[in-house]
Amino acid sequence: MDFNKIKAAAASYEKDMTQFLRDLVRIPGESAGEEGHVKRIEQEMNALGFDKVVIDPMGNILGYMGTGETLIGFDAHIDTVGIGNRNNWEFDPYEGFETETEIGGRGTSDQLGGIVSAVYGAKIMKDLGMLNDKYTVLVTGTVQEEDCDGLCWQYIIHEDHVRPAFVVSTEPTDGGIYRGQRGRMEIRIDVKGISCHGSAPERGDNAIYKMADILQEVRALNENDAEDGTEIKGLVKMLDEKYNKEWKEARFLGRGTVTTSEIFFTSPSRCAVADSCSVSLDRRMTAGETWESCLEEIRNLPSVQKYGEDVKVSMYEYARPSWTGLTYPIECYFPTWVIPEDHDVTKALEEAYHGLYGNERQGDPVTVEMRKSRPLTDKWTFSTNGVTIMGRNGIPCIGFGPGAEAQAHAPNEKTWKEDLVRCAAVYAALPSTYCK
Repeated sequence: MDFNKIKAAAASYEKDMTQFLRDLVRIPGESAGEEGHVKRIEQEMNALGFDKVVIDPMGNILGYMGTGETLIGFDAHIDTVGIGNRNNWEFDPYEGFETETEIGGRGTSDQLGGIVSAVYGAKIMKDLGMLNDKYTVLVTGTVQEEDCDGLCWQYIIHEDHVRPAFVVSTEPTDGGIYRGQRGRMEIRIDVKGISCHGSAPERGDNAIYKMADILQEVRALNENDAEDGTEIKGLVKMLDEKYNKEWKEARFLGRGTVTTSEIFFTSPSRCAVADSCSVSLDRRMTAGETWESCLEEIRNLPSVQKYGEDVKVSMYEYARPSWTGLTYPIECYFPTWVIPEDHDVTKALEEAYHGLYGNERQGDPVTVEMRKSRPLTDKWTFSTNGVTIMGRNGIPCIGFGPGAEAQAHAPNEKTWKEDLVRCAAVYAALPSTYCK
């Protein structure tokens, strides 16, 4: 491959990518409301000569370039979160802004920039005659990720019957190559009580007090050590080979965590004992943890055992209609995943990057010092569609995408034009590197 020619081609599309991204920013597209984004992406794909463009029944857009044997996917979720408190924004989040080096607006880093670079990466392959009978490129603009990570890919794999050899997640990686993330799940605890008049609380059974006991033990799971004498051993135990055969990857990804995120109750009045109490738990999982192990961990807490049948521990389900009106229910379980550092996909992406940009992360002068202080190959802090692509379905997944993790969900969100260019170049080089 002529890496200089690839870099030059990517740089020549900087203005086109900037315009495409700014157009997407101007179209609000929160989860289940992505139709405008889909139609604008369809327009761009058709204008750039994609061989086939499909909008599936869920509303995901799938663009194909080439007709070769091996299917290689590039995924970008195209929904965004809302804008939050408008007063925290220094500019219109849907008009955004543009300077010589930056593009601002909701979704620029998380993660509309990813679809822009992926679309133009495929265009560069076509321009330079890199497409051949060895591979076909699939660029997906996927929906409802912010609501339910990976739901879109569960549909693509099992209902569209599309299964790439591997997928590159174009979520923001701060110039790095990311090979995994902690998983997460949404747990609910329901506690029953018996109401009575508040003037004689001993006649009832206060569900809030029961839940208070349980919550102290949930907190202990997050904060305790794992010493032999500790009754409720902390989640840190999963970094120890004594408790976890996957301890090495757990140390790479980081320990799991749990926190209470919501609380609900019922009571006949403010003058009565509460007859039910429920909480939501945000559980982040490291390598070696599963939804079964996490639920059992809560069910085995001393207070949960003490209150017996009055306590129910369960997992939430997501069942919100997509922008097309289709509902595809799924458990709120988003598995941990990590691709080995010596996997063919990891090595191919590193080889493509090294050929183009060397052995260190690159970035705008504002970001480059921080980026170069981190290893080139690392991991995400947050969750991605990889939870389904690799976590549920075993399809190798790796990450490289424009923008910064810290910009995700933040006011005054922005990305950098050179990130768009760099990612498009790496995407263009990767399939040939993998299939050589």
